[in-house]
Amino acid sequence: MIAKFQYLTQDLETVTHAQLAEIACKNGIKWLQLRAKNKSFEDWLKTAKEVKAICVNYDCKLIINDNVSIAQEVDADGVHLGIDDMPPSKARQLLGANKIIGGTANSFEEVLKQVNNGCDYIGLGPFRHTETKKNLKPVIGEENFSMMMEMIKHRKINIPIIAIGGIKLFDVERLLKMGLHGVAVSSGINLSPIREIIIKQFIEKIENTESGQVTNCR
Repeated sequence: MIAKFQYLTQDLETVTHAQLAEIACKNGIKWLQLRAKNKSFEDWLKTAKEVKAICVNYDCKLIINDNVSIAQEVDADGVHLGIDDMPPSKARQLLGANKIIGGTANSFEEVLKQVNNGCDYIGLGPFRHTETKKNLKPVIGEENFSMMMEMIKHRKINIPIIAIGGIKLFDVERLLKMGLHGVAVSSGINLSPIREIIIKQFIEKIENTESGQVTNCR
């Protein structure tokens, strides 16, 4: 089961990945992607072990960003791979059939490539500009998102598509109504002084949209 709400940690000076994970899990997150950059293997592994213990305690799925070796070491639930990272087919061989493998796409052609690569879900984006990632791929935007989702439906592609990149609370309803499976959020939570409240607002917005209720949270 691919979660409709996916949370990503990020490198911050004032708070650790483990602290972010504790806040997220305590407030209802059930899918956490550990996204750490510019760390040595040893530091990344230490962080991953800390975050894995928290996820286990809260029954939250742990996905490791980019690094298949770290995912193996901590027995994570899966890995998320960029278009230029290790091929998903090779990651599948290393991790096994029961692990989750997600892939990033920035265009319809890349969606098709990741489908053929055997990904379990696709993170499509960036939806809008975000400071979370360096060397950001071209922003897709709402109009192109809608066009791509129509193309995906036309081709009868059933893989879950997750919107990524600068997602705001007020984006959720229209993205889900386009046919996206869910959304992934990082800095929208991590850079907020009220992380706990923002997490709960995202969860509520997704649940209300799925049930057909309309809310005005922004």
